[in-house]
Amino acid sequence: MFEKILIANRGEIACRVIKSARKMGIKTVAIYSDADKQALHVEMADEAVHIGPPPANQSYIVIDKVMEAIRSSGAQAVHPGYGFLSENSKFAEALAAEGVAFVGPPVGAIEKMGDKITSKKIAIEAGVSTVPGHMGLIEDAEEAVRISQEIGYPVMLKASAGGGGKGMRIACNDEEAREGYQSSKNEAANSFGDDRIFIEKFVTQPRHIEIQVLCDAHGNGIYLGERECSIQRRQQKVVEEAPSPFLDPETRKAMGEQSVALAKAVGYASAGTVEFIVDGDKNFYFLEMNTRLQVEHPVTELITGVDLVEQMIRVANGEPLTIKQEDVQLNGWAIENRLYAEDPYRGFLPSIGRLTRYRPPAELSGGLLLENGKWQGDAPAGDGYAVRNDTGVYEGGEISMYYDPMIAKLCTWAPTRDQAIEAMRNALDGFEVEGIGHNLPFLSAVMDHPIFIEGTMTTAFIEEQYPEGFVGVELPEVSLRRIAASAAAMHRVAEIRRTRVSGRMDNHERRVGSDWVVTLQDQSFAVTIEADQMGSTVRFDDGSQMRVASDWTPGDQLATLDVDGSPLVLKVGKVSGGFRIRSRGADLTVHVRTPRQAELALLMPEKIAPDTSKLLLCPMPGLIVKIDVEVGDEVQEGQALCTVEAMKMENILRAEKKGVVAKINANAGDSLAVDDVILEFEG
Repeated sequence: MFEKILIANRGEIACRVIKSARKMGIKTVAIYSDADKQALHVEMADEAVHIGPPPANQSYIVIDKVMEAIRSSGAQAVHPGYGFLSENSKFAEALAAEGVAFVGPPVGAIEKMGDKITSKKIAIEAGVSTVPGHMGLIEDAEEAVRISQEIGYPVMLKASAGGGGKGMRIACNDEEAREGYQSSKNEAANSFGDDRIFIEKFVTQPRHIEIQVLCDAHGNGIYLGERECSIQRRQQKVVEEAPSPFLDPETRKAMGEQSVALAKAVGYASAGTVEFIVDGDKNFYFLEMNTRLQVEHPVTELITGVDLVEQMIRVANGEPLTIKQEDVQLNGWAIENRLYAEDPYRGFLPSIGRLTRYRPPAELSGGLLLENGKWQGDAPAGDGYAVRNDTGVYEGGEISMYYDPMIAKLCTWAPTRDQAIEAMRNALDGFEVEGIGHNLPFLSAVMDHPIFIEGTMTTAFIEEQYPEGFVGVELPEVSLRRIAASAAAMHRVAEIRRTRVSGRMDNHERRVGSDWVVTLQDQSFAVTIEADQMGSTVRFDDGSQMRVASDWTPGDQLATLDVDGSPLVLKVGKVSGGFRIRSRGADLTVHVRTPRQAELALLMPEKIAPDTSKLLLCPMPGLIVKIDVEVGDEVQEGQALCTVEAMKMENILRAEKKGVVAKINANAGDSLAVDDVILEFEG
């Protein structure tokens, strides 16, 4: 077995590989850019090597720099993670020339299957059903338009060397094809150093389902079930689960066997993923093969008990698989939610900054700790559940503008899908993140969405269910009552604490009343509290009541309560006269007032937001790529105004209405903060 492995990656996947290597007794080497000097993967590894400036195309994807790190550290093998150089055949060739093992498939398999165009040709030759498209490379934007017209809109423009949603655009008309072609080329060049683009038909109402394969160099190959990855935004996965709620055993078997056959046809040896588009009749079409470890591999590990990273390392060491197809059993259900540094209230645009608070829920396996996706003892049964969080950040760390915005993958496991969803809801409620915009509220909303609960989602789920973007969650009255009762009980605790403050003036004793009015989400509830040593009974003015018990104390930012025998987890912040409470995707300002205070509050005027309708504000921290207009130009609704790049993604900002450009405050190359003014329009 190898004595030392270098991880040619960063963030959570580097940390994930380090965990398995440590379990196997293998020393690890991290690489890092200037931006990652204090990163978690650098701290976790046995040693670390600096490789250059923050931009990936000057550090993490520069083969010569990575090779020098390998030589200086004496690493015998390299795990590439995902992204960066993971599917770069030239990198694999460079390793082979140095006599260093690549923890991934052979060069030939990477070249044949890692390239989207070549892999599709091989799939066709193997008799695999594929999506209609243009297999050749596209030379310019006008050729992209012509080909798109021949295929028929909508079409998907894709980077040949792409992955993770980078270099992908959907075009529904000629203009979108032109814009999408150029943006796809730019993103592909920046992310992968390869700007080749191809086009295929975009299948409407599809489900994205993928098969995990595992092969060795001795001709053995197995599949480890499927993953449902249909909930995507901008072609990037957000929620994954295993198994799929849509597939039946016959379709699963057919897809799995076909995937293994395809892998064997190219001499594949390692973990890999064959992706399919599946229609409503369970017809499946080969999409692409990812010749690397997938981001969402933890859900497969949770339902199979197989450590995929360990298996990759063993295969790279020349060992045969010890797992046969008949040994693979799908146990229970697993769900993964990707925590992104993206602000859902700003159209999911990237958010950067320091994590002033980062407290994931405890990782548990039915009360036992998980290690690298494998149970410590038998997998839990009955009402058991598991929580796993794969992450590459820590409290006080900084989220950089240079890399992918994903900062953690929160996973839950339970015997049934409903139980796994409920475990995920509670885990999300207990996940504390402050300092940056993040998508935790949106993930909570998805977990409660009827379509997700039914398991009938398609890849259009987010676009169809949130056409105007995510604006938060409106909780039903039953949930509001539970939160109102809890807030009243917590407010009473805080009031009692305030009565005990030392140094009070004589004859100024503070008394805590029992009657309160709780206001939240434009509703008010008049309540009366009766407290005892075990908790509080909160009575509403309609005669109903709730029993609230908790050990919450003022200052705690997470409250775990029992309301009428059911758990309730709230993130709690202090505001004047009450709390900021976040639960199940809702962000609530909750005021707890005396009846007289509530009466007077109704007379207070509402604060009016400033008028920014004549300004184009930068929606995220990022770099201005280009300005598409000049002072005096008359712009139309939907017209491109400028392009902003952040976290390896280009974002085209468009005019919301007709207007005339009065002033331009930024130029190409400028780095802007959130809400910096880019353009001003005439009044």
